[in-house]
Amino acid sequence: MLEELKEEEIVNKVGGRFKLSTLIQKRLLQLNQGSRALVDLDTQDRMKIALQEIIQDKIYLDTSDEVRITGDLPDVAAGPELDPSP
Repeated sequence: MLEELKEEEIVNKVGGRFKLSTLIQKRLLQLNQGSRALVDLDTQDRMKIALQEIIQDKIYLDTSDEVRITGDLPDVAAGPELDPSP
């Protein structure tokens, strides 16, 4: 077992074991599909990469349980264009 998973800190950081496992699973899927790693590690172990991304606050689960990268803006539908002239 990876040492990071033994620590309660990572479990508490994401809000529980279920959310942690969901975040890891979804991030591993993204990495396996070709997403680039957000941390610089000397390993190809995607599990270690995902865990370090969580520890370094690079990724999180949003309210709909989708993986978000820190700094990403949520998808927002475009509203009507406003005419700024008086």
